[in-house]
Amino acid sequence: MAKKEKTVSEVIREHEASGTYFEVDGIKTFALKYGRGEPVLCLHGVPTSSFLYQKVLRSLEKKGYKGVSIDMPGFGLSERPEGFDYSFSNLADFIYKAAKVLKLKKFHLVVHDVGGPIGFALAARHANRIMSLTILNTWVDVVNFKKPVVMRPFEKRVLGEAELKMMSHLTWPVMFKQMGVINSSRISLSEINAYVDLLKREDHGKAFLKLMRNFDSSEGFRDLCYKAVQSKEYPVQAIWGANDPSLQLETYGKEIKEVAGLKEIHTLRSRHFLQEEAWLGIADKVVDLAKSVHLKNPKKEA
Repeated sequence: MAKKEKTVSEVIREHEASGTYFEVDGIKTFALKYGRGEPVLCLHGVPTSSFLYQKVLRSLEKKGYKGVSIDMPGFGLSERPEGFDYSFSNLADFIYKAAKVLKLKKFHLVVHDVGGPIGFALAARHANRIMSLTILNTWVDVVNFKKPVVMRPFEKRVLGEAELKMMSHLTWPVMFKQMGVINSSRISLSEINAYVDLLKREDHGKAFLKLMRNFDSSEGFRDLCYKAVQSKEYPVQAIWGANDPSLQLETYGKEIKEVAGLKEIHTLRSRHFLQEEAWLGIADKVVDLAKSVHLKNPKKEA
C-alpha cells in the first residue's frame, strides 16, 4: 500500500514541533536548533524561512555541529510586527540579538539570498563573533544590484499585492521547480507548498512585501558588505547552485569571487534552493572550512 502523503498543515506542524520559540525585543521568534558542538548559524532569504535549511542542519548535526536557523521577523513562524523596520540593516541587528538570546557567542555563518546582505552587515559589525563565513547564491554589490525578473513585481504597489495573491498551491510548485531545484522528485508537493503557507500566514505576506520594497542600495551599506567578505578575521568561501536562473553564477558568483578575493567558487548541481537538493555538499564544505579555522589556530579557543 502506498504511503499517504502528509498534508501541508501536517508538514508545518512537524516543522514547528522540531524547533523552538523565544523572544527578541518582545517579538516571538522561531528557530530550528539541531545538534551539539560549534554553532553554525544559517540565514535564510526570500520567500523562505528556516524551513529551507532543515536538511542542512540535520547534516551538520550528524557531523558534530549545532545547526541553527532563525526565522526573521515577518517570515516563517516568527511574528510579523506591523511597525517593524524590515531593512537589511535592522534585520542584521535583530539576528545578532537573537544569536545572543540563543547564547551563540561565536559561530560559523552561512548566508543565502537576501540573507547575504543581512549576514554581511552582521559579520562586519561583529567580526569577533564570526568563526567562518560561507556564502550561498546571493549578491554583495548592493549599489548595482538589479532584482531578478521574478522579484521585480513585488517592489511595485498594487502589482506586488496582486503577484503575491497569485502565489498559490497551484502556481508555486511550477516556479519552485523552474527556479529552485533541478530534481524535485525527492520533495513532496506538500513540502513544496509549505513554503507558500509559511510565507503568507496571518499577515498574508505583507511583511515580505515591506522587505522587498526596502532593499538598501547605498554606498555606505555596500562598504559594510565588502568589509564582511574581505575580513581578515575569519575565512570566507562561496558555494553556488550552478544552475540558478535568477542569481547566476556567471554574474553574482563572479562578483563575490572578485570582491572577496576567492580562488574559486565551489559549485553544486542545483538551482536557487540548493539547500533542498545539495544539502550534503553544503554541509561538507561548511565543516571543511570550520575545521580549517582550528588547523590555522590550534591553540585558539572556539
